[in-house]
This record gives sequence, C-alpha cells and structure tokens, in this order.
Amino acid sequence: MTDHILVERQGAIQIIRMNRPDKKNALTRAMYATMSEALAEGDADPAVRVHVFLGVPGAFSAGNDLADFLVIATGGEGGNEVWDFLVALAKTEKPIVSGVDGIAVGIGTTLNLHCDLTFATPRTVFRTPFVDLGLVPEAGSSLLAPLILGRQAAFALLGLGEGLSAERAKAAGLIYEVVEESALETAVLAAAGAIAAKPPEALKIARDLMRAPRDELLARIKVESEHFFERLKSDEARAALTAFMTRKKAS
Repeated sequence: MTDHILVERQGAIQIIRMNRPDKKNALTRAMYATMSEALAEGDADPAVRVHVFLGVPGAFSAGNDLADFLVIATGGEGGNEVWDFLVALAKTEKPIVSGVDGIAVGIGTTLNLHCDLTFATPRTVFRTPFVDLGLVPEAGSSLLAPLILGRQAAFALLGLGEGLSAERAKAAGLIYEVVEESALETAVLAAAGAIAAKPPEALKIARDLMRAPRDELLARIKVESEHFFERLKSDEARAALTAFMTRKKAS
C-alpha cells in the first residue's frame, strides 16, 4: 500500500484517490499496484456497487512517473505493475465513474476510456504524448479511442498528441459532463450513488452489452504492452525521455 493512493468506502461506493500532489499525481509502480488491489477487492465485495477515481485539485494525473520509464529505458527491469493495473481496469465488473480536474496526461486520459461516466472541470486538458516520447498508446486506447472519438479525432489525440479541452472532450464523447471545480466531487458522488442504487445484476448485463468485447480489449492491451516495452528500450525513446528529464531538472 502507499499513501499516494487513498482508498475509502462511502456506502456502496469505493473511492480510489490519486494523492501525490507534489508530483501532479505522476503514478509510480507502487501506486499502480495499490489501485489494482483496490479494484480487485472492490469487485469481490458484494457491498461495493461502483468504483470512483479522483485526483487532487488541479491534477487528475500527469501520467506515469517518467523516472520509472527511464529506468527500463536504460536497461533496468520493472513495469509489470502498470500492465497489471491496465488488465484490472479492463476486467473490472462494476461500473467506474471518474472526476477529472486539471492535468490529465497519458494514463490520466486513457483511464477515462474505461469509465462509464467521466466528469471534468473547464480547466481540464486531456493529452497523450506517447509518440512524442518515442512510445505508443496504452490501456487499450488504440482500440477504444477510435470507437469513442472516431478514427481521425483518435489519431489527433494519440498520434499527434493534441490536447483536448473539457468542452471538446465532451463534444467528442470522451466525457459525460463538464462541471465547475467546486461541484466536481459532488457531481461524481451523486452519479455514483445513483448507479449504486440500481439493480446490480441488470446493470451488469446492460454495461457488458454496451462495452467493447473484453477479450478483444485484453488482446489489444497485450499487443500495446509488447510494443510499449520494445519502444521503451529503443534509442528513440531513451533520447526523448532523457531530454525530457534534463529539461525538467533545469526548470
């Protein structure tokens, strides 16, 4: 467990809060492991009807902690916790609601492709700079984003790394609603409470019918992860990650 992920229950709602504000909720291996465990425990507990993901004011998540990626890029081991979380996210049996405020980079964007309802604030920008870092899309986003956004908008997001404002994200179908910062958690928890009050078996069937086939999604996550790890060890990614970390230290 890590204090950078806070897990709490409010009745039938399980809240998973990313809580590393000093790093804008950049996710470490330990944070991924804790979130995977929370999803598994919540799914296994009949008292839990819905999962909720939240961040901190101004930062849902800045994406993966690039220091972890640089370790792998320079010959180190690791990374299984990331892919374990992505599989857990895809396999989750209960509905997922997210509340996004501010920074939503990489997994901070692609996580929401798995959510059944996402609320975001006007200052939120969704961005996936995978290619800029010499990497490829993850979390099944190469499958889900074209299904949700259409192929060209998905290419702009995943290939060009173009940012999507909250309003554009809503118009594109990435998120459900735009709400003010002060109302975000209230709106998220109200929606989660409404979900939790539904007949769970009927809701599960309805949700499964609306989602992309799970086997296809898991297969895509596997293919993406193979490419991702291969790219992480490439000269292209190593140079991009090193340059980014150098600029970050200088700033």
